Amino acid sequence: MNNMFNQLDEINRRPEPFQFYTAEDMWTDEHISQQMLGYHLNPEIDVSSRRKAFIDQSVDWIATHFNLTKDTRIADFGCGPGLYTFPLANLGAQVTGIDFSKRSIQYARKLAEQSGLNIEYFNQNYLDFESKERYNLIMMIMCDYCALSPSQRKLMLEKFYQLLLPGGEVLLDVYSLSAFDKRKEASSCRKNLLDGFWSDQPYYGFQNTFKYEDAKVILDKYTIVEEERTRVIYNWLQYFSPKSLWKEFEEAGFSKYELYQDVAGEPFDENASEFAIVGKK
Repeated sequence: MNNMFNQLDEINRRPEPFQFYTAEDMWTDEHISQQMLGYHLNPEIDVSSRRKAFIDQSVDWIATHFNLTKDTRIADFGCGPGLYTFPLANLGAQVTGIDFSKRSIQYARKLAEQSGLNIEYFNQNYLDFESKERYNLIMMIMCDYCALSPSQRKLMLEKFYQLLLPGGEVLLDVYSLSAFDKRKEASSCRKNLLDGFWSDQPYYGFQNTFKYEDAKVILDKYTIVEEERTRVIYNWLQYFSPKSLWKEFEEAGFSKYELYQDVAGEPFDENASEFAIVGKK
């Protein structure tokens, strides 16, 4: 019984903010990556990516706002199955996509090949991405930036700055403090939690949501208990004010910024759950 108590105590233990990093487990697991790709490709839901209607609106705004031409070089960090890289390349831009998920990159490459589009894809953790290429625009969409620790975000913005051409820009979106205020701590346990998302084998899933008020961080901690193994997935999310986000950009060397409600260019709304930033080198 003591062993079970210790296991339950560990499941409900609150770690320090960003103490553990398990992105590889999310994006390289065969079963989970298949589930994620299915979410990506569902045009009616906002889970792994935006709804298709929003993506279309966003691409139109990006093309106009950043004066997209055949000479525009774009890098999409966390490109998934090409939901942005494909239409932007179709408009004539020179596009590069980087993503951790082998399954998503394979899908994106096949789509580009079938359409005759020359899109360069890299299947790797974008934290490790290096290139001699320089870009006019770097994108990180669907609040990917929020999942990174402070040290990872510092590395990422410094990398972006290095990879940009003079006058180049970064476009990314984040969760707001308004959204943080609405989150609450919670815990639950369910057989085959999230309808079998975590495994194709029977399992019990424990979900613990921890809220770190001072750091403005939320953790959704998933403990997946199967007959043969137990896994823990840490889904961290940093929440931002415009001031705290710009501070990180400024420390990386960026000189100017603009705020929007989203990556489709809607006017900034301080009460919205997300907002987007355009940082200029």
